[in-house]
Amino acid sequence: MIPTSNASGPTAPAPTAPDRPFRLGGFATLIAALDFAAAGPTGLTLYGLRGELVETLSYAELRERARALAGRLLAAGLKTHDRVGLVAETDADFITAFFACQYARLTPAPLPLPAPLGGREAYVEQIGRMLASAQAGAVFGPESLLPWLKDAAAAAGTPLAATIAELPEAPASDLAPPTPDDPCYVQFSSGSTRTPTGVLCTHRALMANTFAITAHGLNVTAEDRAFSWLPLYHDMGLVGFLLAPLSAQMTIDLMPTGAFVRRPLMWLDLISRNRATISFSPTFGYELCARRGDGSREGLDLSHWRAAGCGGDMVRPGPLMDFAERYAPAGFKATAFSPCYGMAEATLALTMGSPGRELSFDTVDVDRMERDGVVQPGAGPRARMFVRCGSVLPGHELQVRDDDGAVLPEGRVGRIFVRGPSLMREYFGDPEASARVLSPDGWLDTGDLGYVSGGEIVPTGRAKDLILLNGRNVWPQDLEWTAESEIERLRSGDVAAFSVDQDAAEQLVVLVQSRSSDPDVRRTLVEDVAALLRARHGVEARVELVGAHALPQTSSGKLSRAKARALFLAGAFGQEEPA
Repeated sequence: MIPTSNASGPTAPAPTAPDRPFRLGGFATLIAALDFAAAGPTGLTLYGLRGELVETLSYAELRERARALAGRLLAAGLKTHDRVGLVAETDADFITAFFACQYARLTPAPLPLPAPLGGREAYVEQIGRMLASAQAGAVFGPESLLPWLKDAAAAAGTPLAATIAELPEAPASDLAPPTPDDPCYVQFSSGSTRTPTGVLCTHRALMANTFAITAHGLNVTAEDRAFSWLPLYHDMGLVGFLLAPLSAQMTIDLMPTGAFVRRPLMWLDLISRNRATISFSPTFGYELCARRGDGSREGLDLSHWRAAGCGGDMVRPGPLMDFAERYAPAGFKATAFSPCYGMAEATLALTMGSPGRELSFDTVDVDRMERDGVVQPGAGPRARMFVRCGSVLPGHELQVRDDDGAVLPEGRVGRIFVRGPSLMREYFGDPEASARVLSPDGWLDTGDLGYVSGGEIVPTGRAKDLILLNGRNVWPQDLEWTAESEIERLRSGDVAAFSVDQDAAEQLVVLVQSRSSDPDVRRTLVEDVAALLRARHGVEARVELVGAHALPQTSSGKLSRAKARALFLAGAFGQEEPA
């Protein structure tokens, strides 16, 4: 049973208030959006690790707190457009500090929390690199992390590391509002590893994207309510479930990502209790809930959940349909699924599937796709389903191009390029990296591969992850998903596939997380994975077992193949060299 409050906290979540002042778009800046939302009764409901209601924060109170804190930030010596690192806990301190930066015309840079199994040294190094990349003038976080943040700040040359409570008191003062072309925040892309890449997003770009999401992608109404467990240091959590709902004056219910990791079904319980209508997750979130429970639990009601978005990783139809089937008794409808495609470099969303329609996917002949880049219907073991992720949002353009830059027709796989008002200004402090992906006429090279089908984009993978074997372009996701779905002992995220140079040829390496120390079980797992990939994909793989939580992830919880490959080559997994 989930408690409704702590001993001294609030007893009810923030209201949905369908009769509130309601407006979509037309805001020049994020501050203008908050100022408008503050005229109504809606706001934020914050939950704890056990699902207890910790705090409610109306938008009016958020505005008041943020304006007061803005003066204290400036009193600490920070100057207009200075970057400020903020450890992005799912709490009122982070959210207030983020908006205080907006009022003070500072540029917040949300930072991740320590990884569950990570240590101090790795975290200090990671945050130090991010602060250095952002050239941050200060970093703020919880008291429990302050010694680590001080070490990271010292390494990065950041002059101030403190908690928000340590800021000097300052009298209220008139603050000059930001302009649409002012920086709004720096978002570190999910693939950031040794050299963090900070995406600089302006108020203009953010407002363009939040309007496209709420007015066109989701068709938001005054009856809608948002719920999220996604981390606020990632674009899907920050923009998708803080800034975009706020810009539509929606009440937002937030629970920590750690709460979902420990008790994933709490996500569904709180959606049910609060009658939330919009909530998103990568595919693995739906898969985890389908494995842990079903819709037969007493009192669970998901009938009002009208937009169940899927994004942040490759969208897989199998786990989604399993979830829909298992939770149909609770009123969940498969037509609620809204597959999306986007990235931090475009603020967040580029395409969105409309809620209220059937999930649409293509069943493709993988052999023809790998050999020729041509999409045609397939059947049998060498066929794969790809989900259509919607048409490009209004005001934006999307093209699929070949290696020579020519635009490809529908049904041909190539590199995805996009252009529109919500693209980043630049990678902060890195003009060379910016020039590699942004053309003078405004096109962004996403680095993704995909094709267009029925006017919708179908992403197929990252170009840098593509494996070339004997003249075939092999998608690592195909290999990973085959093993995870057909070998009972494996779960989603247990497999990483990539290639390495071996004797002047490409060798396929497949890392598999094993939870058993039994030699016979481990040997059988290696043999089963190798045999399955040989039968299904016609590839010879070097299968290596690693620890249960050994495979690295990006900040958004996705597998980082590039880091897994680097760790493998460095011998971090203790593998033996082949004979």
